[in-house]
Amino acid sequence: MSADHTSSVISARVRHVEALLEGRGLLDEGEIDGRIDEFLAGGSPANGARITARAWVDPGFRERLLADANTAIREVGLSMAGGLQEQRLKVVANTAEEHNVVVCTLCSCYPIALLGPSPGWYKSEAYRSRVVRDPRGVLREFGLELPERTRISVWDASAESRYMVVPRRPEGTEDLSEEQLAALVTRKGLIGTAAV
Repeated sequence: MSADHTSSVISARVRHVEALLEGRGLLDEGEIDGRIDEFLAGGSPANGARITARAWVDPGFRERLLADANTAIREVGLSMAGGLQEQRLKVVANTAEEHNVVVCTLCSCYPIALLGPSPGWYKSEAYRSRVVRDPRGVLREFGLELPERTRISVWDASAESRYMVVPRRPEGTEDLSEEQLAALVTRKGLIGTAAV
């Protein structure tokens, strides 16, 4: 096989299946490529930060987000549609009693639309295996030291379901606007490997 992916056996098979779906009227010509391009173009940690900031300032939105994230994120103009089917999004919120962290133990499933491309460490076998066995130790390596009384919940993403963490709102931010609050949120905070 050559390095030219347009001539690879797998690419040829994908093009064949795509042509069959188009021929049967199940897909418009170029629909898959268009959806993938849309999905990747809009993916950014700023999206997750906007969702978090809204949850911090709007208790009703926070409640809807935690109950049905896919529906709630549409309120801020976002979605988890990124292919032929919308991925299920579950949002979990950190509290003084519980800290959440996300992993995909099988591969690197991740809400790209809300957090942008996944960081290299998220895909690493070391992170994927260790965060389940020793979440407190892994978080410590990221510089996040949690009180012993804080329970740590590890959420395992899959091909069907993605997770995002709403970090705790930092103290002393009561006077900040939603936009200013969003600027405080990091991708690591949305995964749970940082406080914010």
